[in-house]
Amino acid sequence: MKALILVGGFGTRLRPLTLSFPKPLVEFANKPMILHQIEALKAIGVTEVVLAINYQPEVMMTFLKEFEEKVGIKITCSQETEPLGTAGPLALARDKLIDDSGEPFFVLNSDVISEYPFKQMIEFHKGHGGEASIMVTKVDEPSKYGVVVMEESTGKVQKFVEKPKLFVGNKINAGIYLLNPSVLDKIELRPTSIEKEVFPKIAAENKLFAMVLPGFWMDIGQPRDYITGLRLYLDSLRKNCSSKLAVGAHIVGNVLVDETAKLGEGCLIGPDVAIGPGCVIESGVRLSRCTVMRGVRIKNHACISSSIIGWHSTVGQWARVENMTILGEDVHVSDEIYSNGGVVLPHKEIKSSILKPEIVM
Repeated sequence: MKALILVGGFGTRLRPLTLSFPKPLVEFANKPMILHQIEALKAIGVTEVVLAINYQPEVMMTFLKEFEEKVGIKITCSQETEPLGTAGPLALARDKLIDDSGEPFFVLNSDVISEYPFKQMIEFHKGHGGEASIMVTKVDEPSKYGVVVMEESTGKVQKFVEKPKLFVGNKINAGIYLLNPSVLDKIELRPTSIEKEVFPKIAAENKLFAMVLPGFWMDIGQPRDYITGLRLYLDSLRKNCSSKLAVGAHIVGNVLVDETAKLGEGCLIGPDVAIGPGCVIESGVRLSRCTVMRGVRIKNHACISSSIIGWHSTVGQWARVENMTILGEDVHVSDEIYSNGGVVLPHKEIKSSILKPEIVM
């Protein structure tokens, strides 16, 4: 089986982190985002993953070459010269996706984190005999999304309603699809949307079916959702593989700590924290609802909550960093500084407090 991952563009919503790395390589729970997907695909027997990409393909491919060997899966790149939306990339990668097997292939949005129930999806797809299957997830506020209206009993999709003003349902497209090769005949090589142009055609032929995603789902393409996604992911890890989570008197709730990280005396870590490789967390530090990426040093008695600390940054002693502060790569926050929602570009030194959310160039 094959899979296509829609990597797409510049990752502007996750700046300043994406100024240093393409978005799919930004770590989430101590692993590049895209790796969560590739490993889950490999586990159910996918042999080749095609990345649809229009930005920094060299950086991606250099990184993913070492990955190919580690995971034991073929990774190729289909490069767009102009942005092709969510369906155009399928037409562009047509020759890579079609082989003699006639097997369906997966299409994933690279920002989506979930338990990836690919095995159940294959069974669902074979069971309904249609042309395409999409995953849907239930949300509390459907008016922000495109809602999928479907028959509850069969999963047959009736229509799509974009950002409905009146309640038509609470299931939205989760960005995970399983498509028969024949779907490619419906897609032209031009900038085009799979959600707005391709799926409605298949639904009109009664060949599109939706499966409700079991477990959690999050699009982690922006900081607030990234932090929420981490909480959901760690919750899921607690249920399915709790041995990966840290334990100890200084740990509260679900915490992921790389084995090469060092934690000082009297720290209190958690809930919902990920600490990356080579980090040094000095004594008396308080961390909650945050991600601390590779090579970061947090000095004595600093307090960090609801924030993302980028690679190789330092946070000074007695500093307080909170309210969706995002530090890019190699940012240095001086001692006793307060950051309330500062978004700091890479290679900066912060010597005065950031009292209200703002971007520091």
